[in-house]
Amino acid sequence: MKYKMIVTDLDDTLLNSQGKISETDKLNIMKAQENGIKFVLASGRPTFAMRDLAKELDLRKYESYILSYNGSIITNCKTDKNILSETLKVEEIHTLYDFSKRKNVEIITYLDDTIVSEDFSSYIEVEVELTKMPFEKVKNFKATVDRDCVKCIMLGEPSYLKEVEKELKEELGHKFSISISKPFFLEITKLGVDKGSSLLKLATLKNIKLEEIIVVGDSYNDLPMLKVAGLPACVENAKPEIKDFCKFISTSNNNNGISNIIKTFIF
Repeated sequence: MKYKMIVTDLDDTLLNSQGKISETDKLNIMKAQENGIKFVLASGRPTFAMRDLAKELDLRKYESYILSYNGSIITNCKTDKNILSETLKVEEIHTLYDFSKRKNVEIITYLDDTIVSEDFSSYIEVEVELTKMPFEKVKNFKATVDRDCVKCIMLGEPSYLKEVEKELKEELGHKFSISISKPFFLEITKLGVDKGSSLLKLATLKNIKLEEIIVVGDSYNDLPMLKVAGLPACVENAKPEIKDFCKFISTSNNNNGISNIIKTFIF
């Protein structure tokens, strides 16, 4: 099979434990793009927190793409224009806030490239550090969040957050797309929006068949895009359920996992 597109998650997949792209991975990604492969960054991260990585990989030059906010936004790096944007309505965000208060977990959302919450904890600090976005602690979440936003995240201790995920899906799963990314991040987007649905739209737009796409991930929010890929692959450090689903298990994110995939299936 001649593959035309590689789609990869960021944290714990393309990025190593230092949050960096290894020089080896960078060289092989550039080589793949030079040979006509479209390279797509797909993450739960906000667009703001992905632009520097897109610049580092020269995605603009090769007209590659960013799928941010778990697929809620697709950005054409060449034009820097969004070709898809899906949002939660303000009243939906308020419903999620009420649920988070009942379950005693933190909740954040994003306003004008600023992270907003009534709380600040070590879990929220991880998101601030990962995204390098400004953070605003507010007194009244509902009063502050007075317009539609792309995504919310509930945050909490991992084992308890799994229980919260189950209850949220039972109560509101008919209204939202819900998935865990990091063990302490429970991500909520518009119903029907995930990395997989957005990848389907991008593939159609670019006239690329699904069997011509390699997807690489490590966690539960990657599963929707792994399910639609011609070649679902993961890094060695992926969650066991993700490993069980994938057709190819590469080396870890700390051992040039993306390069191993490129060398095996592209060159």
